[in-house]
Amino acid sequence: MTEPRIVYIRESIAEAHRIEAKNHRLRDFLETKLPELHSAITLPNGNGLDALLQFVTHYIEHVPDFIEALYELTKSAGVYKYAKTFLTIAEDYFFEPPELLQGRDGLLALVDEAYLAHRLIEEVNDRVMMASGLPLAPMDMTLSNIVVHDILGDEFANQLDLAVHYSIESLFETDSFFRNAHFEDYLRHHNNNNWQHAIERWPCLAGDSAISLKLKQHPQSNLIH
Repeated sequence: MTEPRIVYIRESIAEAHRIEAKNHRLRDFLETKLPELHSAITLPNGNGLDALLQFVTHYIEHVPDFIEALYELTKSAGVYKYAKTFLTIAEDYFFEPPELLQGRDGLLALVDEAYLAHRLIEEVNDRVMMASGLPLAPMDMTLSNIVVHDILGDEFANQLDLAVHYSIESLFETDSFFRNAHFEDYLRHHNNNNWQHAIERWPCLAGDSAISLKLKQHPQSNLIH
């Protein structure tokens, strides 16, 4: 990660907001998806479209926040060279989107790119958890990704998932990442303090209640961040 690349992503998001303010394509797209949402996803009565638009917008905006936070965390722990590959891939989705993403613009285009980045981070986090029993970072985007997967539709979202798996399998050196002593120390340190310092510095890692969506089967507790 370099500062100019993160600045570029943030500028791309800002420009997408300007486009959306003119053509409202993301809002129109989400409006068509409302009747098709999975029955498990419950939106507020009366303003479901606004809630969904806010959720998706924050989902996009969190990408550079997550990348920046993971960069700082792994850099300070001395394991950035092992994390650099997948963080660069996440950035590259914004710089060089896969061909299957062509034909959209504004925030509507960035939904696809954000999904790729979030799914990549989720997959790496899951692999770290499976290998060590501890997460790479405290964020859990699983439920949010499920919602966006549903919005994009199974056929298209599954294609994006395959692109993520290809990126990891072909470019991410799993063994050297997990077996590094510095990396093991990093996991133990943050697990011991329950990620308190990291979350205090990057609140985005803990989720954002402003973009919460309740699931019907767990109305009191389970939230989508």
